[in-house]
Amino acid sequence: MLRVLGSVWALLIGMILIMIGNGMQSTLMGVRGGIEGFSTSALSIITAGYFVGFLAGSRAAPVMIRRVGHVRVFAALGSFMSAGLIAFPLIADPVVWTVLRVILGFCLSGVYVTAESWLNNAADNQTRGKVLSAYMIAQTLGMVTAQGLLNLADAAGFVLFVLSSILVSLSFAPILLSASPVPVTEATRAMTLAQLYRRSPLGTVGTLLLGGVFAAQMGMAAVYGAKAGLAVGQVSAFIAAIFVGSLALQYPIGWLSDRMDRRLLILVLGVTGAAATWAGFVSGGALPLLLGAAFLMGGMANPLYSLLIAYTNDYLELEEMPAASSALVFIYGIGAIAGPLVTGGVMNVVGPDGFWLVLSALFLAIAGYAAWRMTRRPAIPVEETGAYVGVLPTSSPVAVEAAQEWVIDNAEEAGEDEADL
Repeated sequence: MLRVLGSVWALLIGMILIMIGNGMQSTLMGVRGGIEGFSTSALSIITAGYFVGFLAGSRAAPVMIRRVGHVRVFAALGSFMSAGLIAFPLIADPVVWTVLRVILGFCLSGVYVTAESWLNNAADNQTRGKVLSAYMIAQTLGMVTAQGLLNLADAAGFVLFVLSSILVSLSFAPILLSASPVPVTEATRAMTLAQLYRRSPLGTVGTLLLGGVFAAQMGMAAVYGAKAGLAVGQVSAFIAAIFVGSLALQYPIGWLSDRMDRRLLILVLGVTGAAATWAGFVSGGALPLLLGAAFLMGGMANPLYSLLIAYTNDYLELEEMPAASSALVFIYGIGAIAGPLVTGGVMNVVGPDGFWLVLSALFLAIAGYAAWRMTRRPAIPVEETGAYVGVLPTSSPVAVEAAQEWVIDNAEEAGEDEADL
């Protein structure tokens, strides 16, 4: 593992800094928006704007890379991202903020595609799983650290926005100085959504619903905290607990995924996630209960993404897995755009606790659909299922495809071992 980290440490440090900057601005949107008097509907549109940009960027970045190369794309998008972070406090207007969030989502998606291409190129068949795990940990640590830095200055000022911009700007140095251009490859032909649904209805529907869950967690949690009257330190602790839970429970859920019917595990995670949201709903704003609910909610949502990918792979041929990556990311992106808009609409009607009601409904929908699918066809024997590998919902199609490649390599090696016996 140390040898693997030694080959990609600069890239991982750069990604941690990027995630700190991105995590700070994501939470600041809700807190500062509340200070500026933005309505819940306006904040939900601002939040959704990020995921619109992210989805567009995941599609456009490979085309830009083929035209001008990884280094130029990374440097250009990083510069726009850094400038956008500073622009937020200059013009406190919902329309301007929505445009800036679309730009940030687009730029960050392109940065992910580029950095993940370098990481994937630095790995081989034996180390790809470890590199992906290290990348996931780096991303999560960046998001958690970002919440702590929010307490360094007043959210009503401009210092926190400047700090996030500085961190993003500093992240480029270790990445650009350590990474060499990777060979340009043609984009994998995407599987259509209809084809994906025919192969795995639960994987398709579950990923769509989970996009709504994660976007609400990532974007609307700060809005909930601000509207519920939480202090900045409490909001940051609440959001940090979501990501700590995702990191702490990723491995045990992955371990279970390789040893039981994955549909049953999806059902259990959905029910547990819904129970966590109800704990938050009845907490009355008590911070210990909120932190516990956030930890468990995040611990269910993030591993569900990897679990749904692994489950979908169980119904794909090896050569179909890379093509399914873009389709999975796209359907997730559609859910992520809708999630904040629906959450904001419900919060407008019932108040801040609408945040919990929407998340509960989404978790229960995932669990209910998993239960129904269990009646439609028998489970694949555990020994015939593919491996689980942790991938965060924030990852681009490059990381998802790298995870698919890792599964394919493992399956091919297992087949060769059986043939030798």
